[in-house]
Amino acid sequence: MTRFLVAVVLSVVTGLAAGAQEEGRLSPGLQNPGYHEQPAWFKASFLDIREDVAEAAAAGKRLVLYFYQDGCPYCAKLLRENFGDRAIADLTREHFEVIAINLWGDREVTALDGAGTTEKAFARALGVQFTPTLLMLDESGNVVLRINGYFPPHRFQAALSYVAERVESSGQGFNAYAAARAPARAMGTLHEEGGFLPRPLRLAENRAESERPLVVMFEQPVCKACDELHADILRREPVAISLSALDGAIVDAFAKDSVQTPDGRELPARDWAEEMGIEYTPSLVFFDADGQEVFRTEGYLKSFHIQGAFDYVATGAYRWQPSFQRYLSERRAALEARGIQVDLME
Repeated sequence: MTRFLVAVVLSVVTGLAAGAQEEGRLSPGLQNPGYHEQPAWFKASFLDIREDVAEAAAAGKRLVLYFYQDGCPYCAKLLRENFGDRAIADLTREHFEVIAINLWGDREVTALDGAGTTEKAFARALGVQFTPTLLMLDESGNVVLRINGYFPPHRFQAALSYVAERVESSGQGFNAYAAARAPARAMGTLHEEGGFLPRPLRLAENRAESERPLVVMFEQPVCKACDELHADILRREPVAISLSALDGAIVDAFAKDSVQTPDGRELPARDWAEEMGIEYTPSLVFFDADGQEVFRTEGYLKSFHIQGAFDYVATGAYRWQPSFQRYLSERRAALEARGIQVDLME
């Protein structure tokens, strides 16, 4: 059996195992029509982005484009836990106009270049792969900060403050800004995983004979989401089986230690992370056997999405299905057809 077929079988088997809890449907909250009710203070826009940027600037604010989709638990988490926090909501309303854009919507949009398009085509042109995705724009419509996926409240509030205070004009990056503000509530040690590539990392030399994809986990010692990833999600048997189809490495996104990148260059880890545009830990960046990046996850994800990302790359599905969200939808539908419940937030 070829490696590709083995990976496909693993994808199906582990997907079933992950969801095999009880017969029925998706998580109850996903069927609730009020599950994604957006705050009344979100802007009612005609989706001429040029006008929206100008109107926000005239009011001394900046524009946030919030990409969502129905049935997205992380969107619900953003609306409930982040915008449901009074301090975050007040900060957002004072400094931003927020426009919601449906990842699969057909409403007409006028892009910044004046071209007419639709919500879904606009999202595709901007490379939106995850929901929620938030693009925080300056007064000229340039992206100051892009959030691909869900940020926990303390990190999200730091992102809002970073953009509201125009910190980017000082040259300070978001990671450094957020690190100075974030409370140290995590374990404080960089994680290790059995079977991962050893340190010091030689990601070209150590994989010279490997035909497997590589996942590089950009992390940092003080990172509660990293703790959850290693202590819980990667310990789940279905996820661990999916991960076994990949080579793995852990990189401290802020370390001065040298690493050899998949393309053979020698760089300090923090320089490579900056070059890669890493804005959140953990960020999982996937490379093919030739060392080319093929996919990444950057927001807070639970086990179904983490396992889905492993299988998306291991099976080569990214080659024929460029939309990760469609891949996950098809995966959920296949499980539901077998009477298997999928809890996306477990």
